[in-house]
Amino acid sequence: MSEQQGNQSTSDEIDLGQLFRLVGKGFDSLFRGILRIFLYFKRNFYWLAGLLIVGVVLGLVLRLALVQKQKLDVIVTPNMNSKEYLQDVVDELQSIIKSKDTAALATLGMDITKIEGFEIELIPLRNRVDENNPAEMEFLESLKEFENSEAIADIIRSELQERTTRDHRITFYFKDARIGAEYSEKILNYINSNNYYSELNNTYRKNAEIRMRKNDSLIRQIDLLVERYSEKMSREQQGSEGRLILDTEQALDVPSLLTLKNRLEQENENKRLELVIRQDPIKVINFGKAHVIQKPFYGKNIVLAPVVLVGGFLLISLLGFLNRKASELK
Repeated sequence: MSEQQGNQSTSDEIDLGQLFRLVGKGFDSLFRGILRIFLYFKRNFYWLAGLLIVGVVLGLVLRLALVQKQKLDVIVTPNMNSKEYLQDVVDELQSIIKSKDTAALATLGMDITKIEGFEIELIPLRNRVDENNPAEMEFLESLKEFENSEAIADIIRSELQERTTRDHRITFYFKDARIGAEYSEKILNYINSNNYYSELNNTYRKNAEIRMRKNDSLIRQIDLLVERYSEKMSREQQGSEGRLILDTEQALDVPSLLTLKNRLEQENENKRLELVIRQDPIKVINFGKAHVIQKPFYGKNIVLAPVVLVGGFLLISLLGFLNRKASELK
């Protein structure tokens, strides 16, 4: 038994010794690798420093020589269900600009010699909605108890307006700020020059104005009836639960008239807002200012040029090292 225990302890000591030697060799190899990398950078220090300096100078020269691209953002709202029209007309304009169609550009009032680098992009804007929020579902469930309530209808309408939006962002890219702003405005005028949507929009505005005039006439009539009712009450000091008996023996329900008046006034307020929004088929909400496109730090010439030069030098060194190793194998 004692001999077996002695042999086992001896074998354990041998295994641990081999393990420590392997770990020591691993650290030794790692240390030698770090030393080789250090020696490589030490031998090529002047080359690397020179390439860095040349890269920075080259980046500065490129920054001064190249014209920085600019952009201008315009927020628009399509009216009269013209979202598809907006997408189609932007695609058409992109095709005209890329193909440099002289005749089409002349129709737009754009000079083909000045559209170098000019681009247009359309992005629909959408509100972020958390569909998995249980509080949202509980809120909507609680509204079912008040299905016929006018106040709840207004709440639902406002919620839907917040959750859905028709707004789009049209982004114009160009090199000359003055030409870019001028051509952007011409393109927006061209988009709003569609005969069908312009006629449809004008018809809607006329109908809304006629409806508002009729509502105003009804409101004046209601005010006159209520005024006569008040005068009648003050003179005779009589009435029947808010009802006035006219000569025709018909009852006048004043609370209902006042409710009708409030609805007509609210309808007129909504119509006035819609008339402001629907001035054009595509309503321009915000026409931004031209500004230089800000590139990320790693994308700037002053950083990219030295990185490319140093990276190329390291790649050439790596290929040379692999070539030497391949020759040794032969």
